[in-house]
Amino acid sequence: MNEQLATFSQQWQSQLNTFLEQKVTADVSQASLRQSMLYSLMAGGKRLRPLLYLATIASFTDVKTSDLQAAGAVELIHTYSLIHDDLPAMDNDDYRRGQLTNHKQFSEALAILAGDGLLTLAFQWLGELGSNPELALTTTDVAQMVTVLAQAAGPSGMVAGQVIDIEATGKKLTDLAAVAELDALKTGALLTVPLQLAAIRLKLSAEQTKALIGFGQHFGVAFQIYDDLLDYLGTEAELGKGVHKDVAAGKNTYPELLGITDAKQHLQTEINAAKASLTNVMPSFDHQLLLSFLSYFDKDSGQ
Repeated sequence: MNEQLATFSQQWQSQLNTFLEQKVTADVSQASLRQSMLYSLMAGGKRLRPLLYLATIASFTDVKTSDLQAAGAVELIHTYSLIHDDLPAMDNDDYRRGQLTNHKQFSEALAILAGDGLLTLAFQWLGELGSNPELALTTTDVAQMVTVLAQAAGPSGMVAGQVIDIEATGKKLTDLAAVAELDALKTGALLTVPLQLAAIRLKLSAEQTKALIGFGQHFGVAFQIYDDLLDYLGTEAELGKGVHKDVAAGKNTYPELLGITDAKQHLQTEINAAKASLTNVMPSFDHQLLLSFLSYFDKDSGQ
């Protein structure tokens, strides 16, 4: 992580964490449900998705306190997806971020309901922005934000990717395009949507929005390749969860399809494409903060 991203993350992560804990506590009255939701939501993590939203805002204007709610909505969706992804019917993981997964700490039933709670609460939070004078969003703006988040998280995005992943498990995909489609839906959609939400909030032009989406899409592919490589080459201590599970489970990954060397080369290609999406289309835009997110991939994937 470079110095610019480290400074930005330090500035906003603690504010975001405080907001998430306080807002969920205020919005969820049922004690055991609230405990389960907060258990996973506050378990750590990079907060990469909400930070992408906040960084996009910061690249154009001052970040408002109310922006934490839109950023937090994306993190609620991400956390719900992790809880459900860890379930026995999905990836059947025992640990996440160095602690027991939600269903191991509580129960499968409560984990499912905690995920459901986080998912639906995200849309409540976006809906509430329409009455927030600080952001001056119109009804149309809020409707667009709800729509793009639903598309990214639902049957047009992440959920579709999960289904493709399940159906392809144990069936070796030989087509790079098929793996790319799977990962664009399963992982990429929720990394692109923070930039889409920020574009709506900022009322950016179609050209600017297209550039941000392009950056998000290439960043999402790079993120998945990097994650695949870490599963092959990382350790459980480094990742806070089990490793080498993708191969054992018959998952389709970039290293499995391309080999380690070519997967690393493909990672660099996607990093370069993410840079080009911003610098070629929006040369006058101060894109250094968003480009700093590419330092996430600086650590050699072979270590």
